[in-house]
Amino acid sequence: MKIKTRIIIIFDFTKQKQTKTLQYINLDSKAEDLELLLKTKGWLTKDAAIKSIEKPGEGNMNVVMRIKTDQRSFILKQSRPYVQKYQQIEAPLDRIDVEYQFYDRIKSPELEAHIPKILAYDKADYLMMIEDLGQCEDLTFIYKKRTISSSAISKFTKILNHIHQSKFDPGYPKNTSLRQLNYQHIFVLPFMEDNGFQLDDIQSGLQDLSLSYKKDEAIKTVVKTIGDQYLENGDTLIHGDYYPGSWMKESENLYIIDPEFSFNGFAEFDLGVMSAHLIMANENPTAVDTIFNQYTGEADKKLMNQVAGIEIMRRLIGLAQLPLERSIEEKANLLKTARKMILS
Repeated sequence: MKIKTRIIIIFDFTKQKQTKTLQYINLDSKAEDLELLLKTKGWLTKDAAIKSIEKPGEGNMNVVMRIKTDQRSFILKQSRPYVQKYQQIEAPLDRIDVEYQFYDRIKSPELEAHIPKILAYDKADYLMMIEDLGQCEDLTFIYKKRTISSSAISKFTKILNHIHQSKFDPGYPKNTSLRQLNYQHIFVLPFMEDNGFQLDDIQSGLQDLSLSYKKDEAIKTVVKTIGDQYLENGDTLIHGDYYPGSWMKESENLYIIDPEFSFNGFAEFDLGVMSAHLIMANENPTAVDTIFNQYTGEADKKLMNQVAGIEIMRRLIGLAQLPLERSIEEKANLLKTARKMILS
């Protein structure tokens, strides 16, 4: 797969002028163009040559590629003014800067062993070069295997605990635009009767199954309360998207990636999201208890349950679907469990 650079013009129609010229990497062009771009930035030595370009995984938000030269291998990541997986959805370009800030500010040895190192960053082109962690796989395979080891749960809970214990920095990016986008897809759209999602295209019977939950005013009241809290600024650095797609495994090594949704919020959001995905993987609602008991920071278990229930519902009846092969009966049971958790 070859790559070229292209210019995208972002035009501000209210001011009738060009506001930004952005060099971005296109996945279908010549490696020589990319090589020239990286050498111009000083990211490659003059004698380096790109040997191959790979797509390391299914990126949702950003363009991600693995570059192998005759000297080393690294990952390039770039944000665009849309969601890479759903390009009809606009997204803030500066989300890559939030990810950079997250990696740059995580200084504890306990965390540095579990995140990729930043090799270079160009804020103007929304482009970041990071360490290649090797032939990792994300942990979305747990949805198919329906299990995850207790040791992995413990390690990911411990990593999350260290993130939440990071020194509070009031200057950390508020990430308001991306938070607003995420808010819509977590707390609003999944609970609208007419939201434009064709759930029966995903699985026959899912649309009818979703209706009782979309009409449930008790659920909507709790969802709105927690959604409002999500939009508020908190005092805990959170990852913001702490689920198996952001967890990587390479042999016995575990890593976390993709913190572009990060901001100073409340710990229970990460904890609840983590719990929700373990419940969806193995249909065992005790995940909240397990994580709560292993987490050494302060957390409200009821709020964890409520966040977990909301995350389960939005993943089953919202746009952001998972590779979750479950019968309609199994999804019905998961939704019932989620309702109990939300109204706990």
